[in-house]
Parts: sequence; structure tokens; C-alpha cells
Amino acid sequence: MSRILLFNKPYGVICQFSRDGLHPTLADYIHLPDVYAAGRLDTDSEGLLLLTDDGKLQHRITDPKHKLPKTYWVQVEGVPDEQALEKLRRGVMLKDGLTLPAEAKLMDEPAALWPRDPPVRFRKNIPTSWIQLTIREGRNRQVRRMTAAVGYPTLRLIRYAIGEWNLSGLKSGEFSG
Repeated sequence: MSRILLFNKPYGVICQFSRDGLHPTLADYIHLPDVYAAGRLDTDSEGLLLLTDDGKLQHRITDPKHKLPKTYWVQVEGVPDEQALEKLRRGVMLKDGLTLPAEAKLMDEPAALWPRDPPVRFRKNIPTSWIQLTIREGRNRQVRRMTAAVGYPTLRLIRYAIGEWNLSGLKSGEFSG
């Protein structure tokens, strides 16, 4: 029987078990044998990381052919207008080509949001807002590049869901499964 863990990866943690001497790793949080990350999150991103002991399931989760939706909560600099959201919905031209269409909408700051360490920089004269963005591909730093391309740089990035799995009830640094 396959084992799957849901881990709420904190900011600054790298998505590997081997230590690099610079950052905390998965080994600082998960002390279970034979589970491996199904995909990655950048060191400066937070949120849902799936781990499994099943190689076939790991492949299905990460393979772009399956196009599992990934939903992110994105804090951006400024307040995107409908035109910017529509660009995200249609697909954004990046240096490596046009992204697939995304689902994008403004959202309130998540109610169960944990503090980030270090905190996001605050600038008195520039408001921030939150977007819920769902994509079906996983290019390098894609969400950050998409929001920047439409004029709203990402300040904080939290992956909330991958397919049917989500962060509901998991505090930063916790795992279940």
C-alpha cells in the first residue's frame, strides 16, 4: 500500500533530505524512512509538498502529462486589476514561451495564515493583495514570473493544493499521512 505524506514546507527549507550546510532540509522535519518528495518547491516558497514511498505515484504527481492542478496563494505588490487577472487566465508570455491558461482571482488574505520568518517586507506606500492562482504545469519559478509579467511582483508564495490534496489544517512545518 502506498504511503503519501502532506507536508507544509516552511520558508527557507530546501526540498531534499541531504543537508547542504546552509539551509534546513526535509530531514529536519520528517523522520520517516523511504519517502521522497513528489516535486519541489523553491526555498523561498512555502506550502504543500507531497512525499511518497511509491515511485509510480511520485511520477504521476510530477509528470506534466497528467497536468494535476496546483493552486497557489500569492501575495503580490499592488492590487491587480481585471485586465492583469485576465492575462493570467489566458496565458502569459514568458522567456520560455506562453504559459497554459490559469485560473486567477483576487482573494482575501487566508484566514489560517501563519507568520513567515523572515516577514515579507512592508512598504507603507505600496499596498499588497492576494491572488488565488491555479496552474497545470510547473516551470521553474513560474508563478513568480507570471505575476511579474503582468506587473505585480510576488512577495509571498504558498502552494495550497496539488490535485485533491491540500494544506487544510496543517501548520507550517507539520506533516500528516
